[in-house]
Amino acid sequence: MINNSDIAPPSYWQRISQWLKANLFNGWLNSILTLISVWLLYQLGNGIWTWTTTIAQWSVVSNNFRLFLVGLYPVEEFWRLWSILAIAGTLAGISWGLWGRFSRFVAISIGALAIALAILLPVDGISKILTLAISGAIALGFLVGQQCKRFTQSSLILAITWVATLPISLWLIGGNLGLTAVDVNVWNGLVLTLIVAISGIVFSFPLGVLLALGRQSTLPLIKWFCVFYIEIVRGLPLIGILFMAQVMLPLFLPAGLEIDRVLRAIAAFVFFSAAYLAENVRGGLQSIPKGQAEAARALGLNIPLTITLIVLPQALKASIPAIVGQFIGLFKDTSLVAIVGLVDLMGVSRTVLSQPEFIGRYAEVYLFVALIYWMFCFSLSQASQKLEKKLQN
Repeated sequence: MINNSDIAPPSYWQRISQWLKANLFNGWLNSILTLISVWLLYQLGNGIWTWTTTIAQWSVVSNNFRLFLVGLYPVEEFWRLWSILAIAGTLAGISWGLWGRFSRFVAISIGALAIALAILLPVDGISKILTLAISGAIALGFLVGQQCKRFTQSSLILAITWVATLPISLWLIGGNLGLTAVDVNVWNGLVLTLIVAISGIVFSFPLGVLLALGRQSTLPLIKWFCVFYIEIVRGLPLIGILFMAQVMLPLFLPAGLEIDRVLRAIAAFVFFSAAYLAENVRGGLQSIPKGQAEAARALGLNIPLTITLIVLPQALKASIPAIVGQFIGLFKDTSLVAIVGLVDLMGVSRTVLSQPEFIGRYAEVYLFVALIYWMFCFSLSQASQKLEKKLQN
């Protein structure tokens, strides 16, 4: 009698051979289709590789790398951008130490970005050293985060600190209140794209949650106001809201009060995205059994505590894929600000393509821009998946 424990498991190559035979070569028709697909993929890959290495003129990207990233932002004020990156890196390191693997990808990405900027941007030696020091700030933040695990309120404080960095970053970029003012017309490239996207995400999320709760309210005035807002905004195109924010909003402001174009664009994205986020959160709220709220009330919790501690956390957990999908869509929609006169990443692309020596190099420029958008959107997707796994444990 043969003991099953005496039979050696198949080797790595045997497992691969079994998988190929079972999935790709399990019949004469599948075998032919597999060979044809492999040939087509080879031809496609070979064509892309040949174009990338011999035909494409990547000097259009290397010569304008600074323009893509920071636009016309003054070189002497670059230290402000390094400061923002250092703050984000330190907080990312603390988040990594406190929250674990969920934040590791963000911390590593910020460190890699800092090193890439130090190498690729034409800045002086001091700026390069400061930029490389951001990696050290991430490591220091990780050690601090490890120590913060002993405190019960550390996660809440860290979350509040992350939110507080947004107005600090806007102050550093724009100046005033002790810093030299930098005109918004030189907030260009990736910097402007990130400002609009991050501000839109941060401010639209709480507004969307409030709208979702308001739509579920039993008070008719609040409920119908939220319904009216959500349905009206969802029935309008984003480009229309952007034009109204840029052209019509100044008409309703008091004399002497002026809001710059970047803030008007951010407001348009916040109001537009909040309506869609409200529906995503409302779907999560409707997935929670009514028995949850009834049990909370039976324990003596009032309505605000029931919503804050019992219902809303579960609803947000159920809505994570839809919410992150909305955030990714918002990030990509920032390219529309170029239509209303703001020079974001796509606006810089058109500026680069208008240079006489690079006219017609559409493929190289737009592939580079697409790669940047993909990197950020993929990072958001990966972060949401890690968050879902962490919350399921």
